[in-house]
Amino acid sequence: MLSDLEIAQKAKIRPITEIAEKLGIKEDELEPYGRYMAKIDLKVLERLKEKPNGKFITVTAITPTPLGEGKTVTNLGIGQALAKIGKKVCNTIREPSKGPTFGIKGGACGGGYSQVIPMENINLHFTGDIHSVETAHNLFNAALDAHLLHKNKLNIDPLNITLRRCVDVSDRALRQIVTGLGGKANGIPRETGYDITVATETAAIHALTTGLFDLRKRLARMVCGFSYQGKAVTAEDLKVAGAMTVLMKDSIKPNLVQSLENSPVIDHGFPFANVAHGNNSVLADMVALKLADYVITESGFGADCGAEKLVDVVCRQSGLKLDAVVITCSIRALKMHGGAFVLKPGQKYDKELAEKENMPALEKGCENLKVHLENMLSFGIPVVVTVNRFTADRDKEIEFVRKYALDNGAYASVAIDPWAKGGDGCIEAAEAIVKACEEPNNFRLLYPDELSIKEKIETIATKIYRADGVDYSPLAEKRIKLYTKLGYDRLCLNMAKTHLSLSHDPELKGVPKNYRIPVRDIRASVGAGFLYPLLGEMRTMPGLPSLAAFVPVDIDESGKTVGLF
Repeated sequence: MLSDLEIAQKAKIRPITEIAEKLGIKEDELEPYGRYMAKIDLKVLERLKEKPNGKFITVTAITPTPLGEGKTVTNLGIGQALAKIGKKVCNTIREPSKGPTFGIKGGACGGGYSQVIPMENINLHFTGDIHSVETAHNLFNAALDAHLLHKNKLNIDPLNITLRRCVDVSDRALRQIVTGLGGKANGIPRETGYDITVATETAAIHALTTGLFDLRKRLARMVCGFSYQGKAVTAEDLKVAGAMTVLMKDSIKPNLVQSLENSPVIDHGFPFANVAHGNNSVLADMVALKLADYVITESGFGADCGAEKLVDVVCRQSGLKLDAVVITCSIRALKMHGGAFVLKPGQKYDKELAEKENMPALEKGCENLKVHLENMLSFGIPVVVTVNRFTADRDKEIEFVRKYALDNGAYASVAIDPWAKGGDGCIEAAEAIVKACEEPNNFRLLYPDELSIKEKIETIATKIYRADGVDYSPLAEKRIKLYTKLGYDRLCLNMAKTHLSLSHDPELKGVPKNYRIPVRDIRASVGAGFLYPLLGEMRTMPGLPSLAAFVPVDIDESGKTVGLF
């Protein structure tokens, strides 16, 4: 059996100019990065501003195992299938972070015969977007520390700084550090830390901006800390927002690539879904919706993470509206939620137990699917459930899950096989999605802007996570009081929580009951337009497992990459 990398390396890749022409991008709107990747100039939006948007569909999932349940594979498989049935389609997905790529999950280009290519370039440096964001973000940090050293005219309180540096690898040793050691010339000693680049506010702004001048305004609003008088200090105050914009001005142009079956894919934006808002860039969706009749995007991790944030952060800010949702699931994950076996990050699991028939565990695990289905239906849009078929799955198990989904409100429920069969493995799902997009649509947000910070937190905690209530640490209470005073209470929420449970605790599988959500801290991403509460022990810098995904990555005798997946 070929690996994902071997399949990608054997693909018949087409020149990116052909893919652009197929999608309707003009020659002067394309900026090639070699033969197989390109950026799309934003002037395409001006040319097509009067054209109606295509249908907008997101692929999300049940609460996944640490191995993932195939959202990107499903996303790309459905896109390829829509192309096969004659629809003008474009997939939009997030760019991979080197944290997961070299950590637990591996790359983020799909798998098997539903991949986006050139896989190696995309999983590694791609067009340099993450580097641009990282450099801009760290320049803000450098400007802040330089200001503290050079007389601190803004009266910034070194003990009330919220900005942290970033790097795009999982490096747990940088979570909490002290900077400024070694004498006065090296700055003022203070405790701080690093976040992974894709979890920063700068990355969120990159993905939420609607254009160059909007980018400049958002970066200007970024808050790095507070003065002794309690005044917020911004990037504009430090006179660094202009330079940050220049560093990022090309990075906000969406990246055009292709699937294994040569259908167009826009791969752009990279916010984490358990910490950041977990969806590809707004500009990618805006461009795709003008060029294609069907746009298949993907919301990270379970529907309680990326899909809720797509609605309540992305759509709220951009004005985009969903036409349908796809919830994908696997028999493996449902059995895990039903207690059949234990699967923890970075650890081996009992594969025999996972693949053994266990209908009671499967039925119990389906309760997790039901909650995600109810949550997505509450947004007023039709939901298609797909069961991502793995080799060991039985027809009996697949049919049980399909019927369960239909009995609980799904518009359609379909078995798919995108990994082994590519677009051919998703034809029935594609046809169901086309029909679902024609159904009555009452798309709505979960909460209004006018609610207080606590009311917003408690709405998400009780309605989406099914918690009994919320407990706030003294620090969180202090933040709520300050942010309300500063007028940040009207911002939407981006909850930072584990993706491995509906709750804040990764050990609580299935549908946790009789628990309360602890809010440890709340950070303000004013430029991005949201507050993000930290639930439980959620961290903004992941760590590498004992057996990391980078271990097998190398080059062979011919200089070709091996071991990347």
